[in-house]
Amino acid sequence: MSATMIARELAAGHGDRTLFAGLDLVVAPGDVIGLVGVNGAGKTTLLRTLAGLIPTESGSVSLSPPAANVGYLPQERERRPGETVRGFLARRTGVAAAQQAMDAAADALAASSPGADDLYAVALERWLDLGGADLDERSDAFDLGFSLDLPMTALSGGQAARVGMASLLLSRYDLYLLDEPTNDLDLDGLAQIEAFVQGLRAGVVVVSHDREFLTRTVTKVLELDLAQQQVHLYGGGYAAYLAERERARSHARAAYEEYADKKEDLLERARTQRAWMDKGVRNARRKAPDNDKIAKSQRGETSEKQAAKARQTEKMIERLEVVEEPRKEWELRMEIAVAPRAGAVVAVLNDAVVTRGSFTLGPVSLQVDWADRIAITGANGSGKSTLLAALLGRVPLDSGTRHLGPGVVVGEVDQARGLFLGDEPLVRAFGAAVPTFPDADVRTLLAKFGLRAAHVLRPAGTLSPGERTRAALALLQARGVNLLVLDEPTNHLDLPAIEQLESALASYTGTLLLVTHDRRMLEAVSTNRHLAVDAGKVTG
Repeated sequence: MSATMIARELAAGHGDRTLFAGLDLVVAPGDVIGLVGVNGAGKTTLLRTLAGLIPTESGSVSLSPPAANVGYLPQERERRPGETVRGFLARRTGVAAAQQAMDAAADALAASSPGADDLYAVALERWLDLGGADLDERSDAFDLGFSLDLPMTALSGGQAARVGMASLLLSRYDLYLLDEPTNDLDLDGLAQIEAFVQGLRAGVVVVSHDREFLTRTVTKVLELDLAQQQVHLYGGGYAAYLAERERARSHARAAYEEYADKKEDLLERARTQRAWMDKGVRNARRKAPDNDKIAKSQRGETSEKQAAKARQTEKMIERLEVVEEPRKEWELRMEIAVAPRAGAVVAVLNDAVVTRGSFTLGPVSLQVDWADRIAITGANGSGKSTLLAALLGRVPLDSGTRHLGPGVVVGEVDQARGLFLGDEPLVRAFGAAVPTFPDADVRTLLAKFGLRAAHVLRPAGTLSPGERTRAALALLQARGVNLLVLDEPTNHLDLPAIEQLESALASYTGTLLLVTHDRRMLEAVSTNRHLAVDAGKVTG
């Protein structure tokens, strides 16, 4: 079924803060609309509003046909206790809810309830449309690499990401609302998601911070501009959006500067005319004898002419069409503090082996030298994070040896952002990591990373993934490091912050270990070595 969604005059906010207002959007079959904006601009709020999960503050959302199946697929961080992989797939594809509705309608039909036959027909049609008839067979045929009967809580982060991807590929919605479907996916997963979205006839609204994914898939871009409190819809793909946005911002700045210059010129003219008028009045009083009425009159007329000119100039100022100054949007200005140089050899693994359950990393022999910049790639579950943990001494070796060089100061952004998962307030958790930092300096630095008074007193674990990532990046600026370890640093970061991180990495002079599936980052960040990890084996 083809479906069209129409949103008119939507508004949303938090307390007295407006996120967006007057938002109009049409999502037609075949549209792939990329939803972009800084963290906190309201992207998830908009998706949830379109999905009908939260009420509209104003405006309306309608579907044509009204019974179309809309799939809202959030980036889930929590795994439900007791839910198996098969149960997760059924829930995320909408089949589980459709099955419950059909079972309830069947019970009503058996009880001869009035209208039960129509109710059952509608429920059955929805179940069939969502692919309920063959979901089990399609799920079994999807090569996840592990049993569908495993509990979701038993999966690694990479495995959970793969199940999330499978739930999207197995779904059959009439319209899709996707919140960061690319997070935590490896290159193979990204390729599958791209192919799926490119092949859909259904309309899609998608939030993603993967610039290459956006470039390859979206047909329009909807920007929530928090700084300007504006909403812009750009036709064309992501690259066209970037170019058009830059032109629009340049024109807005030029229009304001032209207005400001013209207004200042007129104000200066009015001030000059008033000054001449005042001077003329003073001269008239000083120079004219009491009996020289003609001279008095002439000077008075001159002063009145200057006053008239000043009033005319002021009216011209009033008639100027006001151009508001473009608000300066908040921008992360990131630096990475570099500790004094360590020795020539930073870290070494000799025939190192790490076993975790049925997975084995190694044996690995690897030497990391001073100022090496190493990109580490591989599929989810191949052992990249285990390799980092082995190098840094965070996991015991089953055999082999490791050595971390003297003077090495490690700065790490791990996949789980583990320093900021507890119940302690953010300001305290951050302060514990840099005990030499006064509390006021901690707050100032966190504010620089967009974490202000409303964030610093909250339990760190309640922050969004993007906020916890920014806190981890702020920590790199607070304490000097000379071995920088980044494990999927772009996950949950907004696009401007990703670009700032890339800029900071360009000027960082220490040793770098970078794990990322972000294709643009791999191109943008200069590296001199590449390690490929595949099924526990490390090459390069």
